[in-house]
Amino acid sequence: MPVQPIDHPLNLTMQTILTVGSWSLTLVFLIMAVIKDKRDGCPFYTLLVLAGLCGAYAEPLYDVGFMLWFYTPGIWSHFTAFAIPQPNWTHSGYVVLYSGTAMLIVEAIRNGLDRTGLFKWWLIALSMSMAFEITGINCGAYTYWGPHAFRIFDYPLVIGVLEATQVICYSVIASLIRTRATSNLQFLGLLVLFPSTFFMINFGVGSPVIIGLHWPTVTPWLVQVTSIISILASIYCVYIASKVLPATRITPQATPLMS
Repeated sequence: MPVQPIDHPLNLTMQTILTVGSWSLTLVFLIMAVIKDKRDGCPFYTLLVLAGLCGAYAEPLYDVGFMLWFYTPGIWSHFTAFAIPQPNWTHSGYVVLYSGTAMLIVEAIRNGLDRTGLFKWWLIALSMSMAFEITGINCGAYTYWGPHAFRIFDYPLVIGVLEATQVICYSVIASLIRTRATSNLQFLGLLVLFPSTFFMINFGVGSPVIIGLHWPTVTPWLVQVTSIISILASIYCVYIASKVLPATRITPQATPLMS
């Protein structure tokens, strides 16, 4: 079993890049959300994005499950849980990779996104996660230190697949809420929906690989098999999500919801 790299040095330059870059993009996503909400006359998109910003407080649970460690010496951390200091860019990172991306997918859904398009967005979300995390890992910000299989530039493929899948599920369910909501108050449910879909996929669909990683007598083949199971289950989840896409195209001039 690999040893947790508690004393591994942190690349302070990379920390600055991740912090400034991700928070700048978060501001862009929030501005986009406000503009869309002004168009529609409801706070849906703003809450959709903010849900990811708030949901990042649950990141320590993810870190324990998937054996992720943020390099600590010199870290800009705002809280620690399960003895894992959390960098302040996790919140902005959640927006960039998850809820901000979901905003773009939801907009595409309201404009008639079909099943093929949804799978294309899944590949886009997967590519974004891989690009972001491969950069962070290889530039010295953090690592997945467990006995993961199918690593690409030290990034476990199953992680990206699960992340992309949870973005798709969050987007589709949020779209269904958007089409059926009768008051703005109901959109507060997005703050609950985000952590629900996040852990439904990562800890539900991802449970085989989590168990494999933490098995007392873990072996490479065990992690490989459990990773494949989680990957295949993720693809099936995207397929199921594509079957429940809202059938009615929502025009940009949709009538604002009641308060």
